[in-house]
Amino acid sequence: MLFAVFLALFLPCVGMSVVFVVYMCFLCYATTNNSSGRNNNNQELPDTKPPKEKGLSSAQLDKLPKVTGQELVLGNDCAVCLDVIESEQLARLVPGCNHGFHLECADTWLSKHPVCPVCRSKLETQLFNPPESNPC
Repeated sequence: MLFAVFLALFLPCVGMSVVFVVYMCFLCYATTNNSSGRNNNNQELPDTKPPKEKGLSSAQLDKLPKVTGQELVLGNDCAVCLDVIESEQLARLVPGCNHGFHLECADTWLSKHPVCPVCRSKLETQLFNPPESNPC
C-alpha cells in the first residue's frame, strides 16, 4: 500500500521534470542557434516587414478642402483628438468619405498616414493630380 502511494506521487513529478528539462533544452537550442537574424552562411536575412506608408506632403494637404465646424455634415467630433469641433473652428474634410477633423489634427494624422482616421479609406493620388481637362 505504501509503495502504491509512493508511485502515485513520485511518477507524475518525474514525468513533469523530464518534460521541463526537454523544454529547457529546446529553448536553449533555439536561442543559441539563429538568434541574431542570420542564416547558416552568417549573412544578414532580409527584413520581412513591409515598408511603412508615408503620409501626405504639405502641398497635398493644402489641396484638401477646409470648412468650418458648422459646415460639417457627418458630425462634429474629431476622431483624432476626440474633442468637439466648434462651429467657428476650421476643419479639414477628407474627400471621398467626407469625414471632418480639426485642421491641426487632420494635418498631423495625414502627414503620417495616407488614410482617413475613421473609415481607413485610402486617399488616392488622383485627388491631388486631377487629369487635364479640355476647355472645349
